[in-house]
Amino acid sequence: MTRELLIPDYIFETSWEVCNKVGGIYTVLSTRANTLQAVFHDKLFFIGPDLGQQTLRSPFVEADNLCAAWKRHAAEHDGLAVRVGRWDIPGRPIVFLVDFHPFFSQKNELYTMMWNRYGVDSLHAYGDYDEASMFAYAAGRVAESFYRYNLTAADRVVYQAHEWMTAMGALYLQTAVPEIATIFTTHATSIGRSIAGNNKPLYDYLFAYNGDQMAGELNMQSKHSVEKQTAHRADCFTTVSEITNNECKELLDKPADVVLMNGFEEDLVPPQSDLVEKRTRTRAALLHLAGCLTGTRLRDEETLVVGTSGRYEFKNKGIDVFVEALGHLNRSRELKKEVLAVIAVPGWVSAPRSDLQERLQNDRNDSTPLEMPFLTHWLHNTADDLLVNRLPALGLCNAPGGRVKVLLIPCYLDGADGILNLSYYDLLAGEDLSVYPSYYEPWGYTPLESIAFGVPTITTDLAGFGRWVKGMACEGIDKGVEVLHRSDYNYGEVAEGIGETITRFAAKNRGELDEIGRQATQTAEKALWKHFIGYYYEAYDFALRRAAVRLGVAPR
Repeated sequence: MTRELLIPDYIFETSWEVCNKVGGIYTVLSTRANTLQAVFHDKLFFIGPDLGQQTLRSPFVEADNLCAAWKRHAAEHDGLAVRVGRWDIPGRPIVFLVDFHPFFSQKNELYTMMWNRYGVDSLHAYGDYDEASMFAYAAGRVAESFYRYNLTAADRVVYQAHEWMTAMGALYLQTAVPEIATIFTTHATSIGRSIAGNNKPLYDYLFAYNGDQMAGELNMQSKHSVEKQTAHRADCFTTVSEITNNECKELLDKPADVVLMNGFEEDLVPPQSDLVEKRTRTRAALLHLAGCLTGTRLRDEETLVVGTSGRYEFKNKGIDVFVEALGHLNRSRELKKEVLAVIAVPGWVSAPRSDLQERLQNDRNDSTPLEMPFLTHWLHNTADDLLVNRLPALGLCNAPGGRVKVLLIPCYLDGADGILNLSYYDLLAGEDLSVYPSYYEPWGYTPLESIAFGVPTITTDLAGFGRWVKGMACEGIDKGVEVLHRSDYNYGEVAEGIGETITRFAAKNRGELDEIGRQATQTAEKALWKHFIGYYYEAYDFALRRAAVRLGVAPR
């Protein structure tokens, strides 16, 4: 007989990316919020850092009437400067933004406490460790203050902390408010990401790596320490995919108690009529942009728009192997269409190109290419940028006669970049195919978002999403998702696989492409939050029961 799950009355959830769009965790939280808000209403609270940035585009909407009495109490009695408002996303959940800067004066005392109580080694801290730790502690203090002021031991309360950057707050609460059940979620182990980022083979030797030893070798002791200690001590330890769970077992010496896969909400994708309109408008803008840069006119019906995007992690995100494949395709005689490859990865942008802006505004059909006819924005480090140097080395200079033209868009696509002036999702809608051949990808929102928009994708089995697709037995480009096998040493095979898949896809007729897009959408629908949210309820139940054991009381 299945036991009844324990459901929390109140949920606190904290991340550096609450109302702060810097990575994939923002997508996890912001897309899932509506599903939880529908059940928990205003008993769901997100805690984020107050970074002092309030702009017209900010997703945080301050509300002085929300939790006003507690906010005054927190300031007067607990020394907490908290802004309260709502996150301007579907569900509009309540958000607490806390100013963590005052706690820097207590840093040494906090680190001493963490060492004495939990064995967290902060001695080797550098970079963003201090800032993250002060925020983590401040977030824990916010939950403590709210609990003491508004709640009682009769309330079931869960505190979920995302990534090592918030781990210290979860540890603090286990002593300060032991009645609160803690969940710690690692989206990518800090040491695993570091091993991959330092060009060391991660997967073939994962069984042989010692996490503590590698942390010392890579100067990651403090981040690894707080992550490992919290994984072992939290009431429930979770991660986002089975591939990352393998990392956790080997590098943190602790498998996840529950795997929380990442989903999306149906409202992420606009209605079909709007999607068709966006596709038409975006394709026209991309082809015009390419023509202004290269002096070459690309015809819509003869051009395959292939895109990649994400963090500028040259190896981890597979950008290196993607451009390698493009270099081969550029000389291909088998390719039935020209390829316009759009690479949208934020770099160190200086300014939009004024010469390009002039061409775009004048709407002239110039037949001469601009300098660096693949780059849309100047960079502070243009001469040293990896892609700026790699593309010409592979012959991807957008020269006449080549089968591949490249657009390198090195900025965040927020609709106001000065060149394309489209949002990321508008860009995605205009693509025919996307490529995300990641080497290190705990989950992989970008390929999931792609198929949700009906854009078929190429990914790898080193991405959590790729593994999930293989497990669902719905892989293959004809079904909308090509999952390439990737290992530490088959770089060339992956590049060849990308090229072959793009070549096969380019030969499809309109009817075949429509069917592939339909099947891609069907696969995406299996990853809606309404299907994945059950894993969170398992985690809540696990944490509440473990907390009861920790307190020596009966679960209730």
